Amino acid sequence: MTPAATPLETRLGYRFQQRELYAQALTHRSYSADHYERLEFLGDGVLNCVVGLMLYKRFPQLPEGRLSRLRANLVNQQSLYEVAGELGLSGQIRLGEGELRSGGDNRPSILADAVESLLGATLLDGGFEAARAMVERLFTTRLAAIDPSLQGKDAKTHLQEWLQSRRMGLPGYALLSTSGQAHEQTFLVECRIDPLKVVTQGRGKSRKAAEQAAAQAALERLRVE
Repeated sequence: MTPAATPLETRLGYRFQQRELYAQALTHRSYSADHYERLEFLGDGVLNCVVGLMLYKRFPQLPEGRLSRLRANLVNQQSLYEVAGELGLSGQIRLGEGELRSGGDNRPSILADAVESLLGATLLDGGFEAARAMVERLFTTRLAAIDPSLQGKDAKTHLQEWLQSRRMGLPGYALLSTSGQAHEQTFLVECRIDPLKVVTQGRGKSRKAAEQAAAQAALERLRVE
């Protein structure tokens, strides 16, 4: 009797036929020599290929340089870490005791790598179409939210340029708090634009990520107002 799909497979929208591939995709090198790094290599390739194709079709007028920047923003570690959070990957990866004690099950780099390894395993298990469909399920919403006028710029850069175009000074960023253990901290940052009386906050696993989140919140406020 074929076992039912796991909750993770349900969220992925794919059930693995080769269960050993599924297990390998969730195994860190600290746990076993049969780990996910080779699958991660495959997953990185298929992710870049499919996201590139999605961008190529969605933005037919954009030149290669802008498409490359947009893709880099979509497939970077922070983006993959967010996907891992949506999939509930924390606690699903098999880690060695030392890696577990150091908080590896919540480390952005490990979780991002696991997303790519699952894509690589899907490629081997179900072929390119299965992997392509998975990438599209995971990234269609993110791609739909892209504003091509930003030209792949990050939120801080876009906010700075928006203010400068209106002869305003640079926004101010201040670290409000840091919480969590040393290996898994969360940063809370404030973005302040005094001439417009706009103050927003952002959280992230690094101060840089928190600043980006605060800048994005400011952009959203400014668009509304």
